[in-house]
This record gives sequence, C-alpha cells and structure tokens, in this order.
Amino acid sequence: MKNNARRTLTGAIVLFLSISVFITVTVLVYAAAVERYAGNTAAISGIMLICVAFFSLACTVIDVLRRRAYADRPLKEILEATQKIAEGDFDVRLEINKPANRFNEFDCIKDNINRMAKALKESRATGEQFIANASHELKTPVAVIQTYASALRYGGLTEDEKAEYEATLVETSRRMAATIDNILKLNKLENGRLLSQPVPFEMDENIAQSVITFEDAIDKKNIDLNCDFDEIKAYGYPDYLTTVWNNLLSNAVKFCGENGHIDMKLKREGDRAVFTIADDGCGISPEAGKRIFDKFYQGDTSHSSEGNGLGLAMVKKVVDILGGEIKVESEVGKGTAFTVKLAIDERTTNGKI
Repeated sequence: MKNNARRTLTGAIVLFLSISVFITVTVLVYAAAVERYAGNTAAISGIMLICVAFFSLACTVIDVLRRRAYADRPLKEILEATQKIAEGDFDVRLEINKPANRFNEFDCIKDNINRMAKALKESRATGEQFIANASHELKTPVAVIQTYASALRYGGLTEDEKAEYEATLVETSRRMAATIDNILKLNKLENGRLLSQPVPFEMDENIAQSVITFEDAIDKKNIDLNCDFDEIKAYGYPDYLTTVWNNLLSNAVKFCGENGHIDMKLKREGDRAVFTIADDGCGISPEAGKRIFDKFYQGDTSHSSEGNGLGLAMVKKVVDILGGEIKVESEVGKGTAFTVKLAIDERTTNGKI
C-alpha cells in the first residue's frame, strides 16, 4: 500500500510539473508573439492556437501511451488468461517482471490469477487421482462379488465351499460398503463440512469407548494394552474424534504382532489435550512415512485386505479441521507412535453450554 501511495504521489507530481511547463511555455510564446506581431491579433491568435493544439496533442499522446503501457496491456493479458482458465486451461501463467515489493494493483491481480490457476490445476489432478484410486478400490471387491455369486448361482459346490463363498461375499460387501462410506465421509471433510453440532463431552471417556470396540481384536492377538488417561472435559465434536481414535487404534492393532504392546496416553498440557498411541509393531519406512496421510496409500501391502488406505487420510483431515496437529514417529522393526494435539474448548458448566 505504501508503494502504491508513493507511485500515485509521484504520478501526480509529474503531471503537475508537466502542465506547469506547458503553461509556462505557452505564456512565453504568447509574450514573444505579442512583441513581434504587436497589433496583429489574427497572427497572435493563430500562433496561440497552434501552440495550444500542439501541447494538447502531446498530452493526449502521452496519456494514450501511458494507458496502453500501464492499463490496456495488463488488462488484455488478464482478460486472455481468465478466458483460458474459464475454458479449463490451468497452465496459464502471467509474467511479472518485478519484485513483490514493487507490485502495483495489476501485478497483484496477475499474481492472484497465477496462484489460482496453480491451485485449480492441483485440485483437478487430485480429483482425477482420487477418482482413479476410488475406482480401483471398488473394482476389486466388485469382481470378487461377481465371481463368487456366479459360482453360487450355477451350483456344483460342496456345502463347505458354499459356506466359504458366502462368508467371502459378506466380508467383501462389508469392505466395499466401508470404502464407499469412508469416501463419502472424506469428501465431506475435504469440503470443510462438519455435519454435527459441537457438544460437551469427556474426551477420556470418548477414547475409552473406542478401546472397548477393539477388545476382541486385542484379546485375539494377546496384545498388552496400557492406558493412561487424564480426565478432560471438552466441548466439540466427539463423533469425529471417534473416527480419529478408531483409525489410530485399528492401525496399532493391525500392525502389532502377537503378544505385542500398545501404550495409549491422554494428557492435558496447558490448554491442549495431547493423545499418544504407540505400538511395538513392524514400523514404517521413511518413504512410507512421507505419504502415510495420502488417500488410498498403503505402505504395507501385506495388510491391504484389512483396510482401504482412507483411515489416516480422514484422521489428518479431522485434526486439521479441528485446528489440531498430528505427527508420526516410527522406526522399521521397532514400532510406531502417533501424537495428536488438540485445543481444549471448555465452554461448559456442569454439563451445560
């Protein structure tokens, strides 16, 4: 803004000085004409007409050139760029040959258009990748369902084979339904839509309910689960936080070996709640760690039948929307630890808002 004000002031001063020079020259020409053509009004008037016309033409030419250089040209570039973007060409980039601290209004518009085009291109690429991944994820269970349903329809199977095929169909359809449900949830989250209203809740109890959900899976692998929760009353979205706890605990159980260990902690640190879940499972490679929150990404394909690669993407999105942060620390062969930090909203008194 300061640079724009300075440029405006400079332009006003230049215009003032230019007009002053033109007026001064005109006065001098008039004085010279009167001295030379004293009493010849027609000659003096003709000279002054030519002088005024010349300076008026000069001002007009200067103004046209100034407008063409500083307004018409950038406006034409902006118009052409926005037209291409409207037609779906997101590779448009407008050239700005000056540092950011010297931008005028047109340069700021060009910069915004460049950033908008880049964001739209990335968004389109993400959407196309998302559709491709979703199609791939759904294609496999659909193929399984078709194959097994055909086998059941045309007969020739033993009772044991029928039971096995029916169980496979049930499990495959369950996984496909879960994938579709997760895709819909993630789409809503990516649009910043929290479909429930904030309510008072106890965060430690919210996590404990998730633990109960996984009791059978924990017992089946004989996992040693240690929980250390502080009592934290909060105001927010417990349903969405359940998605966070469930996915993190599901991953810990999935990748933890037989007779393994899982430690879960919920601690209050100032005005923030800090949740940590650590397992001593197979761990995550540095390469997988960089993409662990990407949609449909599964670093360990040996467990691909147990998930669809959307869980951690939803966890990250929920935490981001709630203004928190999440980080992962892992070492191959030694285990993984996730840490979630959330601000505590305490707009409650005796359970009332």
